[in-house]
Amino acid sequence: MDSAPDIATTVDAWLRQFAAHAAARSAQTPPSVFREIGAPVDPAITVPALAALAAEALARDRTLWIVTADDAWLPDISNALDISLRPLCLVLPGADYAGGIALRATLALLKSRLTRAAEDSEGPAWAAMRARLRRDDALWRSSLAWSARGLDREAPPAGIGSLFPVRIGPWTLAERLAAPADWVMLIQSGQLPDQVRSLWPGASCTLMLASGPISGFTGLVVMDETIRLSAEIEVLGQELAEMELELATAQGELARFTERYHALIAGRMAELDRIQAELAQARMQHSPDDPVLDRAARQAGARAEQSRRESAAYGSNEPRTEQAFKPSNELKKRFRQLAQKIHPDRADNEADRAWRTQLMSEANRAYRAGDVGGLDEVFALWLEGQAGARQPLSSAVPPAPTFAAAETLAAEAAKIRQRLAAISALLDQLYGSKLYELFAAARVAERQGRDLLQEMAQRLDNQIFLANRELDGFGV
Repeated sequence: MDSAPDIATTVDAWLRQFAAHAAARSAQTPPSVFREIGAPVDPAITVPALAALAAEALARDRTLWIVTADDAWLPDISNALDISLRPLCLVLPGADYAGGIALRATLALLKSRLTRAAEDSEGPAWAAMRARLRRDDALWRSSLAWSARGLDREAPPAGIGSLFPVRIGPWTLAERLAAPADWVMLIQSGQLPDQVRSLWPGASCTLMLASGPISGFTGLVVMDETIRLSAEIEVLGQELAEMELELATAQGELARFTERYHALIAGRMAELDRIQAELAQARMQHSPDDPVLDRAARQAGARAEQSRRESAAYGSNEPRTEQAFKPSNELKKRFRQLAQKIHPDRADNEADRAWRTQLMSEANRAYRAGDVGGLDEVFALWLEGQAGARQPLSSAVPPAPTFAAAETLAAEAAKIRQRLAAISALLDQLYGSKLYELFAAARVAERQGRDLLQEMAQRLDNQIFLANRELDGFGV
């Protein structure tokens, strides 16, 4: 059954509450800024409704705190968020160790999306975010510097939570960050301490979901270290999937651009270098005793040989496709869900890691090719490897076994942390390359209705024509 109407009705009711308090405040009437409201009758509606509320807050340029009792719901809420808006939402677990990793991952994701400046970082919400970061430029830069240092015991800059218009996390973290918001939504009210169940400082309106279906969820009860680590790994696994998706998207965009670059530019450059090498050789032969011409001829010859090798190494100069890499949201969601399940850093042992690595490689290939069927095939292989387990791709990531030793879970968390840091470094390296600079320039030109590579190809054709004409003058 399609639950979209029920979700929309629920969110609309919440928005009317927020709007009523805003109207009361504007009328100089003391508003009732804290209210307990009914929870959705269907518990399955709550998480997607919260994600839709986050999207509404971003669309209306409002700041929002979604305050939970613990970390248990965070992966589900994060998965439900609009995939294009996810970097604008700070989803943090309460534990300091896991929170630091998740915060660095979110900063890296936001930085990457801003750098890529693709369609998934356009629209009013992203324009408002860019304006927010310009206003808080010093905090933004210090936050990125803190993230780059990666020191476990170094606290993040004060006020870092205010960089994000939507924040989602347990009440312990929300109190510690002390970042005010226009709207506050308290959930799992039956488990929140009494001091939390009240108007939040700095909020124009605080809503708390009343006892009902939602309060029947027992949440996380920290019984021992293995359970705590398992919960943290589920949150970090979501961050890892988001970053793997971002890396795969950036690499896919650049790979498709590289194909077209080599088809339109590299071959022409190799041809121009060859002609210029022949020209240099012809000039040298006319003045064989001139050391400058001799050196220029040798340099031009070396450059031509290097261009020839590079062009030949890439293969055919015929582009495989003229289309840019623009994966749909559905393809992105499938890849992210799959990455959460099969990622090698979630492995139990080395054999399992090797199997997951193979699957992850194939998933990356299918994603870059825009092959939904290929992702489904990887998922089918995954199910076979799980001894016939049957779980839909859209289901939540299964929790780590609670009987696993704390050391094993801690090692898994460390691997996730290392991979997150590695992805951040890979993205920085990719964005710092000369080819990506050209790709970014081509994207800007495209928005102006221009084709930068075609313009470059035309200029090269003109240079080749002039160089050939000059070479003809030498009788070569």
